[in-house]
Amino acid sequence: MSEEQHPLEIDAAQAQRRLAASAATQLLDVREQYERDGGYIPGSLHIPLGELPARAGELDPEAPVIVYCRVGSRSLMAAQALDAAGFQATSLAGGIVDWAAAGGTLEPENGFVVDMERGAA
Repeated sequence: MSEEQHPLEIDAAQAQRRLAASAATQLLDVREQYERDGGYIPGSLHIPLGELPARAGELDPEAPVIVYCRVGSRSLMAAQALDAAGFQATSLAGGIVDWAAAGGTLEPENGFVVDMERGAA
């Protein structure tokens, strides 16, 4: 990636290390349901970005949160909002696209990254 990372962003390798190092780290998928239906990172909680303000209470405020979406834009917005609310939040730079490209596991077994052509931003 030629652009500089935002301070709240981590790359796929960093995310994999953090998840392996601490079972307490929460993984939050903020994509739409149709995107998640194609594939998702194992162990992630699904709260679409538009529902996050009403459902943030489902997250443990004492545990770190790694937020992801398709390419990292929505997750960065979510991480910024969670950070402002007192959570220790980071965003997966490059999203699930970079996660999968880096060899990260997806569920279900034949999970895949859904194209954005279905209309979501």
